[in-house]
Amino acid sequence: MLTVQGIGTILAQTITLETGTISRFPTVGHYASYCRCVESTKISNGKRKGQGNVKNGHPYLGGAYMEAAQYARRFQPEAQRFSQRKLAKSNKNTILARKAVAHKLARACYYIMRDLVPFDAMKAFG
Repeated sequence: MLTVQGIGTILAQTITLETGTISRFPTVGHYASYCRCVESTKISNGKRKGQGNVKNGHPYLGGAYMEAAQYARRFQPEAQRFSQRKLAKSNKNTILARKAVAHKLARACYYIMRDLVPFDAMKAFG
């Protein structure tokens, strides 16, 4: 976890301890949803059919990944470029761009914890 730029010792401990065993998540999508890094909307035939349970998941993991995304957007060039692309598409909405970076970091951390590999920014943001 410490190979991810933007995640220090405290955030790495928080993410690791609040996640628990990574094997309880069958896919990376389940983990990202548990970390509150995805939207919970229900869409059928292109129409919105209500709003899902937005409080589902773990609030501390969501906060930890949002904080890590803020640091990654500051200090990691690949995350900066990805964030700039999201900002251009979302009419300068910085929260959406930061949430997208947090989602990418959550997906990367899932594979780091599952496969015990170091972080590769080009795989995550490229």
